[in-house]
Amino acid sequence: MTKEQPIESLNFEQALGELEAIVRSLETGQAPLEESITAYERGIALKKHCETRLRDAQAKIEKITVDKDGQISTTPLDAEE
Repeated sequence: MTKEQPIESLNFEQALGELEAIVRSLETGQAPLEESITAYERGIALKKHCETRLRDAQAKIEKITVDKDGQISTTPLDAEE
């Protein structure tokens, strides 16, 4: 097994890729129990990391609007629209 990078240093795509690999590995059921538990715990941490990165990105997205006078403005994008 290769040395794992600290989760905080992973970008979204790296974390998601590793999480997908862990899920595939766990689905096969071939790993010993202890290794599966360790992988599962890392998977949970990767999932949380991905969720945080997505929330951070979403908070930065703004909606661009043009009023009737042609003035351009931005407002935070409402995630529930």
